[in-house]
Amino acid sequence: MAPLVELRKVCKRFGTLEALVDVDLEVDHGEVVVVVGPSGSGKSTLCRTINRLETIDRGTILIDGQPLPEEGRPLARLRADIGMVFQSFNLFPHKTVIDNVMLGPVKVRGISKAQARERATTLLERVGIADKAGRYPAELSGGQQQRAAIARALAMEPKLMLFDEPTSALDPEMIKEVLDVMLELAAEGTTMIVVSHEMGFARRAARRVVFMDQGRILETAPPDRFFDAPESARAREFLSKILAH
Repeated sequence: MAPLVELRKVCKRFGTLEALVDVDLEVDHGEVVVVVGPSGSGKSTLCRTINRLETIDRGTILIDGQPLPEEGRPLARLRADIGMVFQSFNLFPHKTVIDNVMLGPVKVRGISKAQARERATTLLERVGIADKAGRYPAELSGGQQQRAAIARALAMEPKLMLFDEPTSALDPEMIKEVLDVMLELAAEGTTMIVVSHEMGFARRAARRVVFMDQGRILETAPPDRFFDAPESARAREFLSKILAH
């Protein structure tokens, strides 16, 4: 079976900054890949190119063996198949939690409101906030809002889930509740690409850890090998700083 996601020699510039330099990456169906590295290393840019929130300057991105569409309906269809969870929760503030979760399936997938409500209720139970279904985002904690955002992405029944530092805006006590949901998704075989500073999550959930620095992938390894015996000096330096506390 072809990889679900394939990046070949992908390059991206912002002015003089080389955000991605000849990035090659494959992600198989059902695989969890956690992307780590220092701030500014290109992790979020990598994540955002996969559903074309950022365009690339050079290279090729394939989803399920097909080139990433450039625009129009093909791109909209592809984005419907890729769930994305951001640092900021991006919920519609004027809609209740359950309405936020129902919106995509009704508007994009064309399913009935009754069916969408049933699916949304199940997903809110799954992420542990079914009791908040009728609340507005501002009435929820950050951790609850992020779990609602995960439920909203899952409601589209995506092929792939992208997480761009989903816990970085949360208080420490709220991080665990979001990571627990993500660990469950990983255990269920959800294909996930996760940009994260949470090394404990990477060790527990990832099949592979991808280490980036200055727009390049310097190392790709199973978590045990990456954390216990990193090959590159830059990865050893990075880990010695973040694991020392």
